[in-house]
Amino acid sequence: MEAQRDIASCTKQIVKKKHDYFLKAGQKVSSYFVIKKGLIRAFFYRNGKEVNTWFGEENQIFCSILQVYTDRPALEYIQFLEDSEIYAISASDLNALYLQYPELNLIGRKIAEEVCVILEERTISLHTQSAFERYDLLIKLQPNVLKRVNLGHIASYLGITQETLSRIRRF
Repeated sequence: MEAQRDIASCTKQIVKKKHDYFLKAGQKVSSYFVIKKGLIRAFFYRNGKEVNTWFGEENQIFCSILQVYTDRPALEYIQFLEDSEIYAISASDLNALYLQYPELNLIGRKIAEEVCVILEERTISLHTQSAFERYDLLIKLQPNVLKRVNLGHIASYLGITQETLSRIRRF
């Protein structure tokens, strides 16, 4: 298929080491990425502490939403938690492909809709669910994260202390 060939020609492979940053607050990186191998986290600083907002694993798509959709500098940091291999396509290349292959617009829209659902569910979860319910949801949605991410990062993602996370894990 021509669209697949053209997507492949616009995509670059990037290899990163554990602890490398892909993006830091204030930078502009207007691209979409798919994780082939590895693990990443997104976070921001609040009162001098890191607050994790999401974890990305193999076969997940990620980007800095503000950067891609508004061309504003990123507010978050994206860091590799494992040696990783990702594939990237610039937002401008993807938009050109949307014009050339209208059927790709449907795929892009579906991905954007899925991201909106995930973000809304995450926001509601943080405001309405107990710490135990948020932990249980993480286990259901990303069971491998618990094996691959340190407890400090998980506690931060859940909006709780490590001590509270330890109590929850005992049940």
